[in-house]
Amino acid sequence: MEQPVNTMSVNDQTRQAKRATYIAVWLDGMLGFAKVIMGSLVGSAALVADGVHSFSDLITDGFVLAATHYGRQGPDHDHHYGHGRIETLATLLLGSVLIFVAGAIAWSSLQRLLTGTQIPAPGIWAMLLALAALLIKEALFRYTMRVAKRVQSRLLEANAWHSRSDVLSTAVVLVALLGAQFGAGWLDAVAAVIVGLLVGKVGWDLLWESARELVDTALPKDAQQQMHEMACSVPGVEGVHDLRTRQSAGRAMVDLHVVVASRISVSEAHEIGNEVSRRLRRSYPALSDVTFHIDPENDEGEGDPSRFPGLPLRPEVEQALAERWSPLACWPHVVGYRLHYLDGKITVVVFVDEALETSVAARLPERLAERASDLPWLGGVEAEKALG
Repeated sequence: MEQPVNTMSVNDQTRQAKRATYIAVWLDGMLGFAKVIMGSLVGSAALVADGVHSFSDLITDGFVLAATHYGRQGPDHDHHYGHGRIETLATLLLGSVLIFVAGAIAWSSLQRLLTGTQIPAPGIWAMLLALAALLIKEALFRYTMRVAKRVQSRLLEANAWHSRSDVLSTAVVLVALLGAQFGAGWLDAVAAVIVGLLVGKVGWDLLWESARELVDTALPKDAQQQMHEMACSVPGVEGVHDLRTRQSAGRAMVDLHVVVASRISVSEAHEIGNEVSRRLRRSYPALSDVTFHIDPENDEGEGDPSRFPGLPLRPEVEQALAERWSPLACWPHVVGYRLHYLDGKITVVVFVDEALETSVAARLPERLAERASDLPWLGGVEAEKALG
């Protein structure tokens, strides 16, 4: 099924992404202060840890704002493919910070658990704060995820899941506070350790996804197969091979070889390639770059032809043919050539003027081929009357 085409401009996408992130900054700051202060007052390590988690969201929000601003800028003279990698690098740094924070939370809480530190009953206000924080972060997650899908930002989507990790950690803290209220104070330290592990899991996921982008990981195999089938469905396409994809900051790039009929015009072949590009872009809006190579024959599996000795180009071909054909009486009637590079040889189509007798023109290809039979690259000779 085709994905909907995103018609928003880059400026509109950037503006919406920033608005969502500014809302997250305000909420994360407010909740972080409230949790740390309340946790300190009631002696709850889990609530303090959850507050630190909320403060870590402020750091990630800052990364998102910076990366969204710079990463959404278009290509310039130093960055021909745009600045999308900035978002990837910011996500990588974000994941590293989260893992560090997770380790600190888990270690300090584990020490409290092993030393048997007593946790007093937190009281109703601490539990109400945890419940309110849970509901607010869930709402923030849903709002941010909607915006991320709309503007097609993987970094913003990652930040939304970071908010969801806050929801999970706060739920654990709420259970711990209830336990401490009824005498099971050890649940507080256990909950803080679990919160640390949850934060670390989010950080690891972000690191892993960013690393995959940095090493140009391809799109899923089913997406590549769908692209291949779509390209093959374009009229005039006789085959598609060497289709390769890579991802960067929520965007994707694809390059492919398109096989067309061997003797159509260059302009027709190029327009067939343009239509392949148009259909792929319409069906996959995340594609930021489509590069196609036109092949007059299927050379799949033969490797990069530029790495091997090539056939002579037109100036050398014309010189070699003139040396062999100029003594012939028909030579003055030859007005031009068309060259077809096929099957490792060159087929020469000779254009002759109207003055050449039809009977002579009919025997001309055989005669010309015989005179140039010593040329190893010559695949055949054909003759046509020149128009006009």
